Amino acid sequence: MAESGQTAAATPGLLRQHLIDPEICIRCNTCEVTCTKGAITHGERNYAIRFDRCDGQGLCLPRCPTGAIESWRRVARPYSAEEQLGWEQLPPDAAPAEPEDAPLLPQEVAEISAEATAGQGGPSPPPWSAAHAYVNLYTPAHPAVATVAGNYRLTAEGSSCDIHHIVLDFGNSAFPVLEGQSVGVLPPGEDEQGGPHHIRLYSVASPRDGERPGYNNLALTVKRITQDHEGRPVVGVASNYLCDLRIGERVQVTGPYGSTFLMPNHPGASLLMICTGTGAAPMRAMTERRRRRMGRKDGGELVLFFGARTRAELPYFGPLMNLPSDFIDVNLAFSRESGQPRQYVQDLIRARSELVFRMLRDENCFIYLCGHKRMEAGVLQAFADICRDHGLSWTSVQQELREVGHLHIETY
Repeated sequence: MAESGQTAAATPGLLRQHLIDPEICIRCNTCEVTCTKGAITHGERNYAIRFDRCDGQGLCLPRCPTGAIESWRRVARPYSAEEQLGWEQLPPDAAPAEPEDAPLLPQEVAEISAEATAGQGGPSPPPWSAAHAYVNLYTPAHPAVATVAGNYRLTAEGSSCDIHHIVLDFGNSAFPVLEGQSVGVLPPGEDEQGGPHHIRLYSVASPRDGERPGYNNLALTVKRITQDHEGRPVVGVASNYLCDLRIGERVQVTGPYGSTFLMPNHPGASLLMICTGTGAAPMRAMTERRRRRMGRKDGGELVLFFGARTRAELPYFGPLMNLPSDFIDVNLAFSRESGQPRQYVQDLIRARSELVFRMLRDENCFIYLCGHKRMEAGVLQAFADICRDHGLSWTSVQQELREVGHLHIETY
């Protein structure tokens, strides 16, 4: 969780002060009621945090419904509560952002995230028009508790792939997420060493306004793990726990996580989405966000390359086929479909090379790759081949896309 209260900033001579953004705050009084130290006060216009009373527990952070409480500044001297109560907006920071100011992730989350994003060649900023992402509002020590509102099997009964669409309702707990973010699930019980299970990360499969618009809920796409990569029988702790949940049961959730794998919001932005299996979750969230806003005509092209073993193992196959072709260009690859030659997403990418190259070079196009790690190499090689055929180096193109926040890869 991000730090709060009276702390030393990374820049010598400065302090890091916890503040409330007056432009976002809705004056709901939740933070003042939550704070046990009496550090938060309010006047006729604003809410303020007393620097000398805030002890950094962070109890106020996850309760804020707007994220206004998630504000910090490096200061030479602390702003008084009286000064804060007269603000119309936050003052500027006294120093440029430092890497040390990034929210501290649990070690296992940081390790998973680093591995998942390795294929893009390094850190990538979010799209310039992406909404502000809130992260680390809930930690393993202070998780959110969600209630299962739905658990639906997406793949056919009897098929070798058991994928579920699980809806979690957060009730009165603020849990703001954006398309492309992930959450952590804390399975109950202990591991083989007698300690608590590690966090398992799952991409959010619903748009920012909820699986059901206007409700404080979100959806996950979960595949039941019954064997490892070598085909040996195993029981996935978190996946089996989630797939077996019944409506009304409660789940401990951490996060949200992720501040770069986000969709752009500016008019005309196009999305090139490539995924396999449950890697469809963020693509489903982004597509649904666009579908709900179709009447506004504020989006560019949507192109999807989606791979699975068979049609029966493709999550969201039915709803995907009902989307109009002028809304989204869908390309499906099946590697084990009976009576059909094996086909992978990289094969379809090569078959649509002119479209893909145009999108790779479009300054308003953003590329997202999510799914199995084994897919990543094939897709990147297809990109390299397409760039070479057009006289460009994929190495250079990839670096350029990453640096401007147009390339986002999360594979596991």
